[in-house]
Amino acid sequence: MILVDSSVWIAYFNGQITWQTDALDKLLHSEPILIADLILTEVLQGFRTDKDFNQAKAFLSTLVFIEIGGYNSAIISAFNYRLMRKKGITGRKTIDVLIGSYCIENGISLLHDDHDFDPMEQFLGLKVITSDSLH
Repeated sequence: MILVDSSVWIAYFNGQITWQTDALDKLLHSEPILIADLILTEVLQGFRTDKDFNQAKAFLSTLVFIEIGGYNSAIISAFNYRLMRKKGITGRKTIDVLIGSYCIENGISLLHDDHDFDPMEQFLGLKVITSDSLH
């Protein structure tokens, strides 16, 4: 299973062509794709029209839904944040630390286009989908 970050979904819904949006397009037909509560919020809050919001909501509701928040996620994410800070890296977005920590704890790969996940890959073992891993 693969979790897709809002950075990719937003580009996808805006019609941007990147290797990540191309990968998402292919993966939607071949792999179970997860949508998380926090990511769903980030994606849907950006739609300007009710029509676009409702279409995206209907499409995203067909994916496997997971909840990232909760007590254990909060503790694990705070631990990971502190671990990176000890290495001199301060996470910019708490939501990204929650998403990355959830993926690490559950062995889920992440498709993203956000450099904030790079330290989590490097220092915490976050598994990410790369352009090379798709070939």
